[in-house]
Amino acid sequence: MSFAGLMFLAMALDAAMGWPDRLYRRIGHPVVWIGTLISALEARLNAGAPGRRRATGALTVALVCAAVAMPASLVQAALPGGWPGLLVGALAAWPFLAVRSMDQHVAAVARPLVAGDLAGARRAVAMIVGRDPARLDTRGVARAALESLAENTSDGIVAPLFWGVVAGLPGLAVYKAINTMDSMIGHRSERYEDFGKAAARLDDLVNLLPARLTGLLFALASGRPGRAVATMRRDARQHRSPNAGWPEAAMAGALHLRLSGPRIYGDTIADEPYVNAGAPDPEPEDMRRGLALYRRTMVLSAGLLLLVWVL
Repeated sequence: MSFAGLMFLAMALDAAMGWPDRLYRRIGHPVVWIGTLISALEARLNAGAPGRRRATGALTVALVCAAVAMPASLVQAALPGGWPGLLVGALAAWPFLAVRSMDQHVAAVARPLVAGDLAGARRAVAMIVGRDPARLDTRGVARAALESLAENTSDGIVAPLFWGVVAGLPGLAVYKAINTMDSMIGHRSERYEDFGKAAARLDDLVNLLPARLTGLLFALASGRPGRAVATMRRDARQHRSPNAGWPEAAMAGALHLRLSGPRIYGDTIADEPYVNAGAPDPEPEDMRRGLALYRRTMVLSAGLLLLVWVL
């Protein structure tokens, strides 16, 4: 079976429908199921001295990965050959992608921001970023949304596609489990600093290649790859994350904007360097340009999957 073909069809399904609300109300969502398992293990195992927390955190990672890998492997092994197997496999892979929901969430910020409704844009951006939206002005909202679009294109789309092509349904499911663990327990807080260390380190590892690939895809889709690649090479490593800086720097270079920089989380000010510091801050209209770049990147990604499938 062609894993590239399977992921191409799954991507097409998600782009066309997303995850319908009716389906969510009826059965939930596989990532929510994974999150429920992570929460249950964390509540039971995250206790004791730092060394014990690191050990039980690593055990949690192993248990969650095994819990998703086994059913994904069984489903893949049971798939029939030819088109029936590809279609059933695509249905199984479909919920692990976020092509349509990514577009919808960022467009929900862009619409009120362009219309001058800062309060509405703040409410929408609060759904996709962790910083305090009440402290964001118009440019701050646009910057936060574009950064989220860049980072989550890697985490929510390109990386799942990459691991799905490399290792089929088990690779796709295990990647989503690792990424979900990182988002839930991979924080540098008193509660998770030790327990979530294994999840955070593993997430950095599995996103190493996909993050750089996402930056390259943004660059190619921009029509001005030289500027985007030059910004990546210069600024990506300045980012607080070993991976998020690559797609973020590529988007900043492609759109000729500055991203990242100082931000506020609760009462904490994170004084971080800008990416593409010499460029202007994003304006509301730049949200549309960012979404257009994202959509071209999705078309390019689908085309590459199709090419690998055919070849």
